[in-house]
Amino acid sequence: MTELEHLKYPIGKFNAKAFSSDTDLNQAIEDIAGLPVEFEKAINSLSNEQLDTPYRPGGWTIKQLVHHVVDSHINAYVRMKIALTEKDPTIRPYEEGEWAKLEDTATTPVKISLDMLSLLHKRWVNLIRSLDSTQLTKKYYHPGDKEWVNLKTMIGMYAWHGNHHLAHVTELIKREGW
Repeated sequence: MTELEHLKYPIGKFNAKAFSSDTDLNQAIEDIAGLPVEFEKAINSLSNEQLDTPYRPGGWTIKQLVHHVVDSHINAYVRMKIALTEKDPTIRPYEEGEWAKLEDTATTPVKISLDMLSLLHKRWVNLIRSLDSTQLTKKYYHPGDKEWVNLKTMIGMYAWHGNHHLAHVTELIKREGW
């Protein structure tokens, strides 16, 4: 793995095939539940200048990462509810890179997104824990990725997603000695 590849994927790429057991599912749920606290701990003492530091050359800033995780997980929560209430729906992708450039990302304090992430994850984890084995097999079609995603895999994917971006932050903090 090249240095740039490691900076992009500090915990590796998501592997749906490696995510299959009930133990994996339970760990993913715990990761989603704990992510807001871990993000807050990671960035709690950072200055505005540090929050505006990209995690890698050409990458998003820490501030953009925090706002992105909230945007992404809001979309995931809605996609899950759509999959639970509609038969094999096609979800609507969004341009996450363009969302990261919007003015609210530049001007909203990260504390607001951390609060949103905490509240969203409480509600989302409550929903996830209520799902039975049949509901976990419900799926949606992602036209951008051109694939069907079942809810069990989705839970693993978003646990990975949160940990992936948290690692961007924590690895930058280590490299910079903050």
